[in-house]
Parts: sequence; C-alpha cells; structure tokens
Amino acid sequence: MLRGFFNFILFSSIYIAICAVLMAWESSEILQLQYDRYHYYLFVFFSTIASYNFHWYLTPGSERHSERILWGQRQRTLQLFGCAVGVLGAGWFIFPLLEHWLPIAGAVLLTFLYSAPKLRMFRWLSRIAIGKTIFLSAVWTYVTTTLPALIAETYTPQLAWLTIYRFFLIYAICILFDYRDREEDRKAGIRSLITHLKEPHLDKLYYSSLIVAWICAMGLATDLPIFGLFSLLAPVAVVGLIKRYAQENTSDYVYYFLLDGLMMLSALLQLCWRAAGGI
Repeated sequence: MLRGFFNFILFSSIYIAICAVLMAWESSEILQLQYDRYHYYLFVFFSTIASYNFHWYLTPGSERHSERILWGQRQRTLQLFGCAVGVLGAGWFIFPLLEHWLPIAGAVLLTFLYSAPKLRMFRWLSRIAIGKTIFLSAVWTYVTTTLPALIAETYTPQLAWLTIYRFFLIYAICILFDYRDREEDRKAGIRSLITHLKEPHLDKLYYSSLIVAWICAMGLATDLPIFGLFSLLAPVAVVGLIKRYAQENTSDYVYYFLLDGLMMLSALLQLCWRAAGGI
C-alpha cells in the first residue's frame, strides 16, 4: 500500500509539481521579490501537473518498459484526469496574474512545445530539435526563476547569477536523463546534442555545466547568508558525485525521485533551515 501511494505521488507528477513550487519559492526569497506569490505558486503547481500528465499520456511504451511507463499504461484515465485538473487549476489561479499575460503566455507556449513532438501534427519538430536538453532546462529555469522576477518587475545582477546557476544545474541533470534514453531517442529519430556527442565530450559538457553553476552560486555569495550559499552549492556537489551511479542504475526511482529531487534540494535545505529557526 505504501509503495502504491509513493508511486502515485511520484508518477502522477505531484512530486515534480512540488519541486517546481519550491524552486519558485527559493527564487522569490533569494531575489526578495514582491508579487502575488500565492496565486503564482498554485499556478505553477497545477500547470506542472497538467503539462507532465499530458506529456506522459502521449508517451508510448518502450523496450525498457520502465516502472513509470508501466504505471502510466495502467492509469491512462488517471493521467487524463490529472491533465484536466491541472488545466482547470492553472486556469483558475492565472486570473489574478493576467496583467502579466505576455511573459506567462511565453511560459505556456514553451511548455507546450516540449511535448508537441509527441502529437502527430508536430512530429516534424523532433527532427530539428537538436537542442532538446537545452530547451527543457531553459523552460524550467524560466518558470522557476525568470518569470517570477518579470512578474515582480525586479531586474538585478542577482537575477542573472541565479538564472545562469539554475540553468546549468538543471542542464547537468538533464544530460543524465538524455544519456539514459539516448538509444531510444536515436531509434525514435529524436535529435539532441547528447545523442551526437561521444562520451568523453559528454563528460566535459557535464562537468563544465557544474563548474559554471558553482561559479554563479559564488557570485551570489555577498547577498546570501553562509547557509544560503551552502544550500546552493550542495546540489552542485551531489550532482557532480552521482554521475556514475546514475549511469549504472537506470531505475525510474533513481531518476524521477532522486535526480528530479536534486533540482529542489537547495530550496528544501533553506526551508528546513528556516523552520529550525535559521535566518
């Protein structure tokens, strides 16, 4: 029963939606943004539920028959229900934010375009989308970092540091996902930088991304307490150390729980620190 509940939270995309909300919260705290956070967080939560259930509903079975895909094949109705609830929730909570419709519309369009190649009329996109990993990292960075700042109309050097930090941290994590799926992507005709690079060059790209993320975290050092800086550096270090383990253990639980969770690790550390009375 516990495993069934865990699978539901993980594979129904509730878990990744919580990740997105915590990352948006962390950005708002670090940049000290003043805007309607309540409605934005709920909009992010429900739109993530909608987009991920839509994406996985359109994902066919594979040779690997991963735990997530098998779960999705058994829960097709639940995925459609999650997509519908997500759309309705996002539609409801977006109303107070409609004065910022243009940057929000950009986020919606970018999110849709990531899953669009799974639709028959947009399958041609998979043949030209060589920057799939870059695109996904950019969407996550935009929604959790840049868009809150645009809504709050706050443009500071700290925004640039945090945006670049988050992009390259997520990009390194996405490289591991694409490395795992590279053979299936090749067979499906999906083009990405990861499917074209040889392993030594891929390693250089991976660790270079983490170095850039580390440098950008240090760029925020003067504006953060010591623990805040530590919380930003911790996931960079963990992602750097976990590469071999992730490549050798391709379980969906490793990827969709552990690796996805690393995106929100710094936010989770800061939340726990504040709950314990830290400043």
